[in-house]
Amino acid sequence: MEHTKTQYSETFDSKYGPIIVEGPLLPDQLSRYTFDEGLNAFRPPAKQFEALQSIAAFEEGRIIIARNQENIIGYVTYLHPDPLERWSEGNMEDLIELGAIEVVPKFRGFRVGSRLLQISMQDEYMENYIIISNEYYWHWDLKGTRLSIWDYRKVMEKMMAAGGLTPAPTDDPEIISHPANCLMVRIGKNVPQESVEQFDHLRFLTRHQYRKARGE
Repeated sequence: MEHTKTQYSETFDSKYGPIIVEGPLLPDQLSRYTFDEGLNAFRPPAKQFEALQSIAAFEEGRIIIARNQENIIGYVTYLHPDPLERWSEGNMEDLIELGAIEVVPKFRGFRVGSRLLQISMQDEYMENYIIISNEYYWHWDLKGTRLSIWDYRKVMEKMMAAGGLTPAPTDDPEIISHPANCLMVRIGKNVPQESVEQFDHLRFLTRHQYRKARGE
């Protein structure tokens, strides 16, 4: 599978000045910018910036950013699922994961997250992928937003809907470990039925493994 990437961009105003949303970017393009210290949800900012540049170098990797002048204030990542996750079984070339999305707290309220997802999907090649996002409540900034788990879940669903991702059932142990967790999915219009069926098998892998063990 050839992972074709076409870059798109959008500029909109905020009280902090223009914000540019653009991508997917290459590592050398990312290196031209600074990385805001407020982007620290997953690891220290410098380490996270290194991770983004590494992902951008992957054949299937996609990094879309939001920047205020030359400073990155938000991003979303897409890449093949981690080898340790169930979603990597079968080595599906047309399955990619929205691995992380993050926006600096002071820039929230300008729909930056939704705009990142919308720009992501402007690339017609995204119609060749099944895109997933594993939403775990322990990754959510409940303290910073002062939202309840369920209100935050509603915000996440609304934001993901901007990219066409909707909740889908699964028996993945981590997802079902808490009722607020969910699997979000977008199936591109060019994805073959064979891939859809393989993905459906992965969604309920625990059930299939149990049946296999029982000889059903």
